[in-house]
Amino acid sequence: MDSMDPSRAFVRNVKRLIVKLKQLNSGGYEVILVTSGAVGLGRQRLRYRRVANSSFADLQNPHNGFDGKACAAVGQSSLMALYDTMFSQLDVTSSQLLVTDGVFRDKGFRQQLSDTVTSLLDLRVIPIFNENDAVSDRKAPYQDSSGIFWDNDSLACLLAMELKADLLVLLSDVEGLYSGPPSDPKSKLIHTYVKEKHQGEITFGDKSRVGRGGMTAKVNAATCAADAGIPVVITSGKATDNILKVLQGERIGTLFHQDAHLWTLVGDQVGAREMAVAARECSRRLQALEAHERRKILLDIADALEANISVIMAENEADVAAAEESGYETSLVSRLALEPKKAISHFSLCIVQICALAESVRKLADMEEPVGRALSRTELADGLILEKRSCPLGVILVIFESRPDALVQIASLAIRSGNGLLLKGGKEAKRSNAILHQVICSAIPDTVGDKLIGLVISREEIPDLLKLDDVIDLVIPRGSNMLVSKVKSSTKIPVLGHADGICHVYVDKSANIDMAKRILHDAKTDYPAACNSMETLIVHKDLLSDGGLNELIFDLQREVLILIASLQKILKLLKFSYNKLTVLQYSIMQVPDSVMDHDLDLAQRLLRGSGQVVDGGNGVTFTHKDLPLDS
Repeated sequence: MDSMDPSRAFVRNVKRLIVKLKQLNSGGYEVILVTSGAVGLGRQRLRYRRVANSSFADLQNPHNGFDGKACAAVGQSSLMALYDTMFSQLDVTSSQLLVTDGVFRDKGFRQQLSDTVTSLLDLRVIPIFNENDAVSDRKAPYQDSSGIFWDNDSLACLLAMELKADLLVLLSDVEGLYSGPPSDPKSKLIHTYVKEKHQGEITFGDKSRVGRGGMTAKVNAATCAADAGIPVVITSGKATDNILKVLQGERIGTLFHQDAHLWTLVGDQVGAREMAVAARECSRRLQALEAHERRKILLDIADALEANISVIMAENEADVAAAEESGYETSLVSRLALEPKKAISHFSLCIVQICALAESVRKLADMEEPVGRALSRTELADGLILEKRSCPLGVILVIFESRPDALVQIASLAIRSGNGLLLKGGKEAKRSNAILHQVICSAIPDTVGDKLIGLVISREEIPDLLKLDDVIDLVIPRGSNMLVSKVKSSTKIPVLGHADGICHVYVDKSANIDMAKRILHDAKTDYPAACNSMETLIVHKDLLSDGGLNELIFDLQREVLILIASLQKILKLLKFSYNKLTVLQYSIMQVPDSVMDHDLDLAQRLLRGSGQVVDGGNGVTFTHKDLPLDS
């Protein structure tokens, strides 16, 4: 990018922006664009003309100085020609409105400006505002405090207030407002700006290479507009999809709002460290409970799930409807629903599914106590015994797919094993995850604290969480190999990951073919959206010659697209058949009855003796004898 001609880079960025503005215009949005670039384009044209008309001697002594106002005058026509050409190619009409600082002092001008813009918007024309730098009477506009606006950011703020805009989006070259210079690894993106909190905490870095005021100007403009009741988002202009994401309500960039100081810091507003520390403190109180007290918490959670079936169903159905409306694949929608198998009555089947979840929690509560369990006992010497006992891990961060029942399973296991928990589920299940999290936390007693299980709302929080190796003890990413690899490369925290799925079925030459056919059909077609449905069929080589292979796949290929990947090795069933997930998963959380059999525990070693003194082994007879666990 640094080696690219600045004009070409500018044109490329403008083209990307125009495509998104076209989408907004076609979608019924009224869009007003405040832009700059006239000075840069004019300088480039004048430089090119000078080079083209220079002698060799002139080139040996280049003169790079150009008057800024002359550059603005030359570049203004080029800038608007660029916008007009690109918009016209997309069948969109644009218009140019050049303004200067002083004209806004005229009340009549402001009224006429409002009327003109309203007429243009009614005609589906996109107004493009520029400051007329060519005739501006300020030599150093950004430092001139006598003006009404000083740069494009303050001009955009002024226009937003004058035209009573619903939203102001300020595009930057970074993702938003950071607590410090964006290049500083310790700087964090501020998602919601609260003036009373952040004004004295932010350290601004160097001004951008382009523009006049940099982030300081954007924050001043955004604060001014927000105080006037206009929501403002500062986000990156490099990712032009950000404009659409902002309008869709996604958590992009930094939000400025008049009432931001009144909003309660919940969910995604709680800092990553605060959430993790709270989970750790609660987990220590949980570990101090007796086994029967932790068991009672699980039983209360099971009762709470059954008592809130109607609310859980309503939120889950809203997630499913939103996913279907957004055009997500059938496999994802199937995993998202709390009723993985379709039936005549969605209502009754969803009740059955939630009740099954509650019952699985009760079964987990009735399992053997996982904390403090003796794993081994060794007599090192007479009266000196080394014990190995299971103990909790501490705080676990689990990133999982859009499968709401996984939240219940993971949370139940964490409580049973005395661990704090941070959960980040798929955004498609945000309503289901939120209500399940609320129901579960409501059953946790005050002696432990409802911050034991934290729900991470936005994926933007994940990078901050992965830095907390002093608080979080384990990360478990459930998902694609790409996700696991990215997590592993982004943290010092131990990661319980996987490589690829191992959902294989092997049919030996001695197998009962009829039985094998039934097994294969069930393994692939009963619930193909499941992460443990069959991905690969491996057959003995003799079945290739005796017709066994053809018999196995004859019925199956009516429902599943089949590809012979290697006659010597495997028969691979394509993952996209039945809208199967395109990633392979090792289901570390999935066991019969939806209860996880992998204890999230570590082992601690306790040395019990009677005052022995370590003296290089002198006078000690070591026995190293294994002892029974119950002695």
